[in-house]
Amino acid sequence: MGFYDRYVLPHVIGFACGTPPICKQREKVVPLACGRVLEVGMGAGANLPYYDADRVSHVWGLEPSEGMRRRAQKNLAISAVDVEWLDLPGEEIPLEDDSADSVLVTYTLCTIPDFAAALAQMHRVLKPGGKLIFCEHGAAPDASVRRWQDRINPVWKKFSGGCNLNRPIPSCLERAGFSVLKLESMYLPGTPRVAGFNYWGIATHR
Repeated sequence: MGFYDRYVLPHVIGFACGTPPICKQREKVVPLACGRVLEVGMGAGANLPYYDADRVSHVWGLEPSEGMRRRAQKNLAISAVDVEWLDLPGEEIPLEDDSADSVLVTYTLCTIPDFAAALAQMHRVLKPGGKLIFCEHGAAPDASVRRWQDRINPVWKKFSGGCNLNRPIPSCLERAGFSVLKLESMYLPGTPRVAGFNYWGIATHR
């Protein structure tokens, strides 16, 4: 891991993922988590203020980036929920089958290199009847925007920690064996359209 990835990128991601429209999205989805929660891609802990501590008994925070875990210390210090770090990538979730009542993934599927393997792991650890709660940006519904997403994606991901602009999130979930129970989407206000189309909702085992 080079200087940029270790020291600069965490600040870039923290700024980009902490804008008011994105915080509003977090406020919509994070309180839906309950019981034993696996958060994939916890980053700097931006979701921690939004957990409902009365409904959550434990949080596993999966985050392979040392820089992001270091930045999370401020949020951990004031968190109302206990967090147990798992410092492995999403493709290697070190939990038993059917361990989690909820899996939370926000603005993470875009960056995981083998996102299909990561989703398979989430499916494995989620209890039958449990909820996968997601909020992600991805492929836009407008052809003109998608063309721009496809054009700039190779350069974009080099400087954004591997973030992909054009992943079709709902179909990725379906292919991983999830059924999407609730799905909403829109372009976030004040965000460039190539990076601003959001999907959020709830999925469960098919």
